[in-house]
Amino acid sequence: MSADRTLPAPLWRAAAAAHAARADALTAARRERAGRGLSDPVEDFLFEYYPLRPARLRRWHPGAGTALAPDAPGGDPAAPDDLDARSRWRWHHRRADGSVTLDVGALMADRGDGVRWIHDLLTRTAARTPQLGCLGLHEWAMVYRQERHRHPLSLRLGQSATDAVVEGHPLRCTHFDAFRFFTGPARPLNRDQPERATQPALEQPGCLHASMDLLKHAMKLGPACPGDLLLDTFELARDVRVLDMRASPYDVAALGHDPVAIETAAGRAEYVRLQRGFAERAAPLRDRLLEVTGRLVAAPADVGARTGAPARATGT
Repeated sequence: MSADRTLPAPLWRAAAAAHAARADALTAARRERAGRGLSDPVEDFLFEYYPLRPARLRRWHPGAGTALAPDAPGGDPAAPDDLDARSRWRWHHRRADGSVTLDVGALMADRGDGVRWIHDLLTRTAARTPQLGCLGLHEWAMVYRQERHRHPLSLRLGQSATDAVVEGHPLRCTHFDAFRFFTGPARPLNRDQPERATQPALEQPGCLHASMDLLKHAMKLGPACPGDLLLDTFELARDVRVLDMRASPYDVAALGHDPVAIETAAGRAEYVRLQRGFAERAAPLRDRLLEVTGRLVAAPADVGARTGAPARATGT
């Protein structure tokens, strides 16, 4: 796949610097906690579960189809030769005109099956109507009838009252990666029995975890995903995670979060309102990811052979 556009050096250098600054701001609290040996079970989940390093968020990519031009003759002699380093990054190559671009064929040779799976999953999810009746009960089902819990937080209602909430509301979780953490007694109570193989058939855009997973998909697309889209998915996942824990059975008041008491009518109404907002916010990000995956799956299979990716490649 040839590049559709080439960014002049001043533009892409500025974009990379702005991206790094935004990423640093988004990860400042995480890095500060790590430096002090502290943990936040709400936000740190994103870094530990996916997993994700702040340095990964900081690295900017223009996305597939964009080449980065070298500095013009007579440019700043003190400017680092970032293109030389980029040309050695995994799935990148330097073209005859000195610009550096993503070798889509090389990327698809390594990750094609995964990209096609993501494309199919996102396509099916985007076509469905959001379901907004789960009430975040997946987190409650993860502690149902179990005295030892995943997070070092007390239960807001205590164990017996928490179990009663699970038993008094229908479980409608459609997301495999949430369902797989249900306790044994909670699993039979769920309407569906999600499996990895059935994920494309069950995933729906109202699910908080489906919205959070847009970050995972962006990461798996590597340098094919534009940097701004990666950070947009991170911000969404971070905000969704806060609601996930506010509506959970855990007491998160000490962490600065007011509970969404889904055991009450007012709490259920608030949850549905917030869930709908996140579904609406996730939709355009899903569409942007589909633009990326659509471009990749449509690329000719022999692109990598024509572009000649370097034998030595590092990082993404």
